[in-house]
Amino acid sequence: MRAACADVVDRAQLVRINEERLGSLASTLAAADMDAPERLSVEYAVTFNAVNFGSGWHPHLDKEPGASGSVTMMTRLRRRFDEAGPFSASDLAALTVSDCAQLFGQRLRPPVDELMTLFARSLNDLGRFLLDRFDGSFDALVAAADGSAAVLVELLQDMPMYRDVASYGGITVPFLKRAQLTASDIGTFGDLGRLTLFADNLIPHVLRVEGVLSLDRGLAEAIDAGELLEPGGPAEVELRAAAVVLGDRLAAVADGAMTPAEVDNRLWRRGQDARFKAVPRPRIRTSFY
Repeated sequence: MRAACADVVDRAQLVRINEERLGSLASTLAAADMDAPERLSVEYAVTFNAVNFGSGWHPHLDKEPGASGSVTMMTRLRRRFDEAGPFSASDLAALTVSDCAQLFGQRLRPPVDELMTLFARSLNDLGRFLLDRFDGSFDALVAAADGSAAVLVELLQDMPMYRDVASYGGITVPFLKRAQLTASDIGTFGDLGRLTLFADNLIPHVLRVEGVLSLDRGLAEAIDAGELLEPGGPAEVELRAAAVVLGDRLAAVADGAMTPAEVDNRLWRRGQDARFKAVPRPRIRTSFY
């Protein structure tokens, strides 16, 4: 994964890393006073990350007051867990599109109906995966990883919507964002340091606003105009690959103060601030983030 992303960055035509900005951003991130991420229950971490995507649809969602699309989905799923407990594997396998719309507080209208359809498909896949492979048990899934985040990421690839792999100039580029984030959110594995930054659309946006990424003029204008980028297209792959490479470089410059996953968490939290929300971010309709 890291080698493929580095290869993309070397070949990139649309996205460039500004090396001179790395040191100051790494210092800022390392010095930020942030609480450690909450360790999530296995049931919540696995269920939420099955639907932790849809950024390209987020502008059209009915959201919690003042909240982003991602935070809205997280909040509403958490509310259901608090009120009724986690879904069983059988529950997940039986959820309908209408169930998902009700769960996440959405009206089934275009284009949100597309996202709810994908949510239902992903949750159904998860339920069947747990029933077929682990007798319906979330804990058995984690136990099968034998203490390894990397093994959990591999196990999750049995579900098609977790196979977050792109093609660029004849090379295969794995990102595996949601699978890696699932392992990180569970947080009990001994090899969490092996995880990369979790490449999506928000992290490259934050890096662009921070001046660490420079974009081709045409790409910048398309993003600023709110145009949807092509899923798996050169622009999307270059943005995500640059984010993965920068996750490692920022962690290295910080001299052990942060892992790439911690860099991701700090950049994601920065992305919730008003100055980042004031600038259009890349939008791609994909089930990978």
